Amino acid sequence: MLRTALTALLSLAILASAGCGFHLKSDYLIPTELQSLRLESSDKYGELHRLVQERLRLSDIEEVTTATAPRLWLGNDNLERSTLSLFPSGQVAEYELIYSVRFSVTIADNAPQNFDVEIRRDYLDDPRTALAKNRELELLLKEMRVQAADQILRTLSSIQTQ
Repeated sequence: MLRTALTALLSLAILASAGCGFHLKSDYLIPTELQSLRLESSDKYGELHRLVQERLRLSDIEEVTTATAPRLWLGNDNLERSTLSLFPSGQVAEYELIYSVRFSVTIADNAPQNFDVEIRRDYLDDPRTALAKNRELELLLKEMRVQAADQILRTLSSIQTQ
């Protein structure tokens, strides 16, 4: 009896969450016009290109090479850093990392729609642990690229194609 009640409760919870429009985080509702894309970038062997390509594949978007297909173009990604605070000795203690990329979507003969993605992070720099901080910076940059790729897919899902 308890097992039946638990099964019924679990089924009700699943139906309620599906009925309210709940979607998993990486489930993007890409317009049908963008279900096949031509992905181009200034660095087709770069990490961002690979991450966007992977997310397109996970979202069941076909990557094509035909010239008539909608085009997603990824510009150069850029990492800047600015000083946030200093140690009493005058050395930099904290940076703000700014990762930015510009991309555009062109559908048919329409003008390209340009978008910018900017991800910001704070980074504490301790010169006594230079090797560990270098590795931390690499991990932060990788995380920022993942977030930028996710944001590109979210932007694709919000594009008005008409």
